[in-house]
Amino acid sequence: MNLTESLLTAFDSLMTNKMRAVLTMLGVIIGVAAVIALLSIGNGVSASIEGQIQAIGSNLISVMTDTDNSGGYQTLSMGDAEKLAAPFYAPAVKEVAMVIQGTQPVVYGSRDTRVTVAGITPNYLDMRNQTLELGDGLTENDMDTQARVAVLGANVADDLFPDDEFPIGKTIKIRGVQYEVIGVLESKGGVGFLNEDDLVYVPFTTAQSRLYRVRTRSGEPAVHGIVVQAQSEELMDEATQQIKDTLRKSHGIAYQADDDFIILSQSDVLEAFDVITGTLTLFLGAIAGISLIVGGIGIMNIMLVSVTERTREIGIRKAVGALKRDILAQFLVESLVLSLTGGLLGIACGIAISNFVGNLSEELIPVVDVSTVLLASGFAAAVGLIFGIYPAWRAASLRPIEALRYE
Repeated sequence: MNLTESLLTAFDSLMTNKMRAVLTMLGVIIGVAAVIALLSIGNGVSASIEGQIQAIGSNLISVMTDTDNSGGYQTLSMGDAEKLAAPFYAPAVKEVAMVIQGTQPVVYGSRDTRVTVAGITPNYLDMRNQTLELGDGLTENDMDTQARVAVLGANVADDLFPDDEFPIGKTIKIRGVQYEVIGVLESKGGVGFLNEDDLVYVPFTTAQSRLYRVRTRSGEPAVHGIVVQAQSEELMDEATQQIKDTLRKSHGIAYQADDDFIILSQSDVLEAFDVITGTLTLFLGAIAGISLIVGGIGIMNIMLVSVTERTREIGIRKAVGALKRDILAQFLVESLVLSLTGGLLGIACGIAISNFVGNLSEELIPVVDVSTVLLASGFAAAVGLIFGIYPAWRAASLRPIEALRYE
C-alpha cells in the first residue's frame, strides 16, 4: 500500500466517525492554540519592553549606590557627578545628569496620589528622550533659585486633572508644600519601574533642600543616581571604564570587589529583561505543551478503540496479502492525519486569539513568528507519531486467523 492509499483510507475512516474525530482533535487544537497564543504574547511583551528601553536611549549609563558595600549610606555625591562631567576625567562621556528621588503624596484639590517624585537636573529629560506635551521643562534658573515647580508624567496628570482640565499654571502640593505645574510629558508607557509616566519631576536643588536631605558618609550632599550619556554607542565600553576609574579614585577604592557603586548600561538592562521574558515565555509554552500531551493521549485512546473495532478488517487485509508494514503505515498515517489536522486548526485559533489580545491593548502587540508556528506544528506531528506508534504496532501484530475469528 502506498502513501496515497494510506491517506485515502485514513480520511475514509475518519469521515465515518466525524464527531469522534473532531472530539479527538480537540485536545491537539487547544494545545497548539495555547502554545502559539502564549508564545506570541510573550514575544510581544519582550518586543514592547525592548522598544521602551531603546526609546530611552542606547548610549545611556546609570550609576547607583551598591547597597552591599555602602554601609547603609548613599555613596554617590554631587562632586562625583561633576568629575564625571569633566573631560579630563572621562573624555568618552558627553553629558551627566543627577537624580534624587523617593515616594511622596501629591495633592490637587480633592484628588491625591502617591507617586515617585524625582529631583533632576534640567538636562535629564532630554537625555532620556522625554518630550513635553504641554508647557515647559525645568531650567537652570529653576535650579539656581530652588523653584517650587513641577513637571508631571502623563499618568499623574490624568489622575490629578481628569476631564481635560488644563494643568499648566495650576498648583499642586507635594508633602504639603505648593508647587506650580509648568509642564506635562507625553505618554511613553512602560512596565513596572520602567514606567516614567508615573513620575513627578522637580528641580534637583529643590528636592535636595525640601524633600531629600541625604548625605554621604563624609557629609557631602548625596545623589541617588547619576545618568551618564556616552559620546556614542561605540564608546559605551570606554565610557563605562572611565566612570569606574574616576569613582574608584574618588572613593579611595583599590579593588573591584570593594566597589560601592553599580554601573548599568541600557544594553545590560535589555539583556536582563530578555532573560526574564525569555524564561517566562518558555515556561508558558511548556505549560501549554501539556495540553498537547493530553491531546496525544486522546489520539492513542481513540486509535486503540479503532484497532479493536476494525480487527476483522485487519484480518481480511492480511489474508489477501497486506504486509505488516502496510497495516502499520495505515494506522500511523491515520494518527498523523488526526494530529496534523488538529494542528492546522490550532494554528488558526492561536493566531486568532493573539490578534484578539492585541486588539485589547494598544501597548501590547503579540508577535507570531514562523519559528513559533513551526514549533507548534512539529510538536503536533510528533504527538501524532509518538502516540500512534503503539496502536499501529498492535494492529500490525494481529494474527490473520485470530483477527478473522474476532467478533
